[in-house]
Amino acid sequence: MHISLVSTPALIIDEQRLDANIARWQSHVNQHGVALRPHIKTHKTIEIAQKQRAAGARGITSAKLSEAECFIDAGFDDVFVAYPIIGIDKCRHAARLAQRSRLIVAVDSLHGVAQLSAAAAEINVELHVRVEVDSGLHRCGVHPDHVNLLVDAVVQSPHLVFDGLFTYRGAWFAGSNGRHPHDLGIEEATLLVQIADQIRQRGIAVHAVSVGSTPTGLSAATVPGVTEIRPGTYVFGDDMQIHAQSCTPSQVALSILCTVISRPDARTATVDAGSKTFSGDVNFERMNLKGYATAVDYDATLVRMSEEHGVLALAEGVDLLIGTRIALRPIHVCTTVNLSDELYLCDYGIDDCRPISVVARGKRW
Repeated sequence: MHISLVSTPALIIDEQRLDANIARWQSHVNQHGVALRPHIKTHKTIEIAQKQRAAGARGITSAKLSEAECFIDAGFDDVFVAYPIIGIDKCRHAARLAQRSRLIVAVDSLHGVAQLSAAAAEINVELHVRVEVDSGLHRCGVHPDHVNLLVDAVVQSPHLVFDGLFTYRGAWFAGSNGRHPHDLGIEEATLLVQIADQIRQRGIAVHAVSVGSTPTGLSAATVPGVTEIRPGTYVFGDDMQIHAQSCTPSQVALSILCTVISRPDARTATVDAGSKTFSGDVNFERMNLKGYATAVDYDATLVRMSEEHGVLALAEGVDLLIGTRIALRPIHVCTTVNLSDELYLCDYGIDDCRPISVVARGKRW
């Protein structure tokens, strides 16, 4: 359908920009002999994951087992769940999925190792395991000084296969102090390569050294010894990534198409999308950004939301008539996508927009 027939609010993807983002990142990792294992939490769609795989991605990353299952059902057979699997029900779920796919799971505790081993033994299946290292975010992961203890536990556990190490730090952790994401990526990757080398010196094979987010992935991929990076947001981009210099406004592939429904005053416009459409998980003031979203073609910013209303602050001279359709670039695209049942993949060369289902939205377990 033509974009004029798409009802608002709607999430619109510029397919040409999407394809260019996928190709640019794949080309970069190819040059450095590193695998790209994209994190599907950003788009949560089979169609975009298929584009990534066709471009050369090696496997995918998910955050939760239920996300992984959506893609295994669709034929993806190399999946890394980059999240500690805790709870015997979840460990049993992981073991069942490992019967259908090469499933890699994360651990950062002896408790997790024991539960995964027991669940795998129940149905006589092998689970590939990566140990998460805390490289500075202090969210999950084992301290670098304690990695050997956990690696040994995995190696010694029946039905578990030690696959390697991974970490996630991003660019906005305590202690980043505004340093450039390029330098942070080099530092993150170097740390993990050093730990992997120390483990190998003990006679243990380390197949995977997995690092990198969208802000840090391109630089992390240049560090010898890194085997893969796991960016997610790179496919779309957003205001946070522009702020981190990970993309430019002209590379952002997703926007939220809205309609102006009210003009409370000369410097304010209200659109038909609020917190049920836009992500509100990022404090834009702390990020030194102007709002929750930025208008693509106008000098206007989303500064306030209720459930169904978004309030735009208009620059002087901007006059949006009621009924005007306006595209807005979100501050954080991953959580924005998770609020919608479908995205519209738009090929502007032939003026065609087609809906694709966000099959993994809301998968919390």
